[in-house]
Amino acid sequence: MPGRKPGPLIRRLRLTDFRCYASLDFASPARLLALAGPNGAGKTNILEALSLFGPGRGLRRAQLTSMARKSGSGAFAIHAEGEGRLGDVALGTAMLPGEPGRICRIDREPVPGANRFLDHLGLLWLTPDQDGLFRGSAGDRRRFLDRLVLAIDPDHASRASAFENALRHRNRLLEDERADAHWLDAIEREIAEIGTALAAARRETVIRLDAMGRADAAIIAPFPFAILRLEGDVEERLAQEKAGAVEDWFRAALRDNRWRDRQAGRTLIGPQASDLVVSHGPKGEEAVFCSTGEQKALLIGLILAQSRLIAQVRGEPPILLLDEIAAHLDESRRAALFAMLDGLGTQAFMTGTDRALFEALPPGGLCCAVHDGKLEPLR
Repeated sequence: MPGRKPGPLIRRLRLTDFRCYASLDFASPARLLALAGPNGAGKTNILEALSLFGPGRGLRRAQLTSMARKSGSGAFAIHAEGEGRLGDVALGTAMLPGEPGRICRIDREPVPGANRFLDHLGLLWLTPDQDGLFRGSAGDRRRFLDRLVLAIDPDHASRASAFENALRHRNRLLEDERADAHWLDAIEREIAEIGTALAAARRETVIRLDAMGRADAAIIAPFPFAILRLEGDVEERLAQEKAGAVEDWFRAALRDNRWRDRQAGRTLIGPQASDLVVSHGPKGEEAVFCSTGEQKALLIGLILAQSRLIAQVRGEPPILLLDEIAAHLDESRRAALFAMLDGLGTQAFMTGTDRALFEALPPGGLCCAVHDGKLEPLR
């Protein structure tokens, strides 16, 4: 993307007692970094460590205690140094035994949470677990979409968390048929307000991403562009009415459906029930009906389009974590992908079982062998 500055760059990564790594200290200025090694060598563990420089539980969505090295201290620490959105920065996150969450630091100063890392870098990832995204549950697609929204809107994580907490509160109140109606009115007012804002943020991202994909169809070829739409009662009303009117409708719908929700044991109306519908643009066919290879290519096209959208909104692309990205791509598509990543100016960490998968890395790219808890540069 000519004229646009390169994205954040992690120059040094240090791990202590994280997964299979008792200690790792790796430095590299490369923007395209490939990690090659057999299954179980620890390639994905490095990507997972990097994914913790964002809100949430990382790309595996694992419990913190499971990330600490077996037979280790019971704690772990991750430290990264590089260039972020605001200049040179040192980021750190750690889990200590007995602590309820993880500690986060920026330039060695404590910060309230991982959301603050978003001030310095954005992250997107693609893993083999997401290969079944289009055939999986609507909840999986909502989580995928929320990661895309979060890369543009740092407030989205707290918004989503507040909405989930409010839903849990209402569901508990509904379990008690003697619950005070005024309490229900109050929590439903909160759900309607936050839920409408949540749905609006998702809808805006879907609209922008759909437009970006269509506009950049030729740029991301040979990967197909995605046609996107968001299905849900709140989202569909937002397409026709102002947010205030949608909030009023949502609040009334919650009140009128208390008995039905009590019988179901959960709240049935709202953005927690929405779904992201993805279609293969060139074929005009819903992704769920496409072949496995077409779905993989579509996912890659979607991540490329989102990276370009983030670069447009934030002025720089995100860091990409691409696990087993080249495994099912032929030689020409691998070369095209590496060229696009290079042109985007992103830093991409990629994994694969065979170094031959990365022979088409452009000049400046680096391939490292991963074995025995170490990284060894190969080129």
